[in-house]
Amino acid sequence: MEKIIAIDVGLKRIGVAYSPGGIAVVPLNAIIRKNRNQAAREVSELLKKYKADTLVIGIPKTNEEMSMRIKHFASLIDFDGKVEFMDESFTSAIVEEEIKGKIKHKRDGRIDSLAAKKILESYLAKKS
Repeated sequence: MEKIIAIDVGLKRIGVAYSPGGIAVVPLNAIIRKNRNQAAREVSELLKKYKADTLVIGIPKTNEEMSMRIKHFASLIDFDGKVEFMDESFTSAIVEEEIKGKIKHKRDGRIDSLAAKKILESYLAKKS
């Protein structure tokens, strides 16, 4: 049973979602980013904690600079499993639209983790 973690890398927060065996996708608490090394360390610890086989990283195909930053960030993560990049253009905007009026605090990371959940769901849909 493949365990998958997906991340939505932002400059302030990293959204995280988890899927045990591709059955359900659960948003986890976002990682608050103080600096890239601390954030990469926390992602690495999360991957170990959940015994992840695959890491799916959202990458915006519409933003080359951010794509380069995310690929650099990915290189700092200590992980021996499979790493897949998934187009995440507009996932945060879609999530913000879906939760309008439901979540008031936008900076607590819930939106980021819901975006990671969307990325993981897209990855699973593409895989099946």
